[in-house]
Amino acid sequence: MRFQDEYRARGLVQGLAQSIRGEAAALAVPLRFMEVCGTHTMAIAQFGLKTLLPETVRLVSGPGCPVCVTPVGYLDHALALAGDPVNMVTSFGDLLRVPGSCSSLMEQRACGRDVRIVYSALDALTLAVQHPDRRVIFLGVGFETTAPTVAAAILNAERLGLSNFFVLASHKTMPAAMAALTVDPRLQIAGYICPAHVSTVIGGEAYRPLAEQHGIPCVVTGFEPADVLQGVLMLLRQRLAGEARVEIQYRRAVTWEGNRRAQELLQQVFEPCDAPWRGLGQIPGSGLAIRDRFGRFDAGRVLPVELPEPREPAGCRCGEVLTGSIAPEDCPLFHTVCRPETPVGACMVSSEGSCAAASRYGVR
Repeated sequence: MRFQDEYRARGLVQGLAQSIRGEAAALAVPLRFMEVCGTHTMAIAQFGLKTLLPETVRLVSGPGCPVCVTPVGYLDHALALAGDPVNMVTSFGDLLRVPGSCSSLMEQRACGRDVRIVYSALDALTLAVQHPDRRVIFLGVGFETTAPTVAAAILNAERLGLSNFFVLASHKTMPAAMAALTVDPRLQIAGYICPAHVSTVIGGEAYRPLAEQHGIPCVVTGFEPADVLQGVLMLLRQRLAGEARVEIQYRRAVTWEGNRRAQELLQQVFEPCDAPWRGLGQIPGSGLAIRDRFGRFDAGRVLPVELPEPREPAGCRCGEVLTGSIAPEDCPLFHTVCRPETPVGACMVSSEGSCAAASRYGVR
């Protein structure tokens, strides 16, 4: 398959791994490179890429899964909305199994609440057109990759004159979180494997402040084994040369300027806001709030509900996993009470979560 098979060629992958091992011999101390994309996390685990690296080059997973970083309070808000029989709550599938303080959307669906899985915000918009007597609420969770589609749905709702379509927004922007992780001295991040899907929208330029202001090397990398290893090699070479630049390894999909049309949609419908992240807390300017002009579509504004005090699952250490402070197997719940079939934390629920990757591909 084009752009897949050639990036999985055994000789190419082994050659890149050998180059990394050879150049890493010059390191005086180990380096920690962090990927902040759930698809990267799954690829690294699936292809066993960590086993190809020397002990002085370590890959750690960061907050690259949008479902995982969504705080419990947001889930509680969604659950409260689902409790009203007039409301139809729509969401991507992974979010339904993530536990809130007392329940999950999947459990509420089993109890008869109208909670539906959709594949896009436009699917939810179609449901609003088909059910004018219901309030259709889309759970807007995700990074810059999915947020433009939600913006387009809101613009279409305005064009159609709908009064029964709403979005409960919890969109987040990745560079702000990466900056917050960079300044944490406990994490000692030496470079970033930048998220590829997000980068198709925001472009390589979006990471320039990280490199220039924080002195952190950044490489936008594809998802195949050769992509990831070449990205690691590029980061390693920057560190050995004492440089901090943004490079694009994934040039077959990512440009410096990104997708201008998608950026315009984000700018038109959303504005930056402070946002809570699971594991990272409140990060200034890291969220996307619906602008006042479109406030009538904002479920958080126009559909008030009473919310409980948020409670994380007892014993769950997803927050530490999301910052790379611990590995999934360091959590005492991992593969004891927290398993794919009975997940306790969001990192095991999501198909892109670090714990799910470690469980699926045999890390114990």
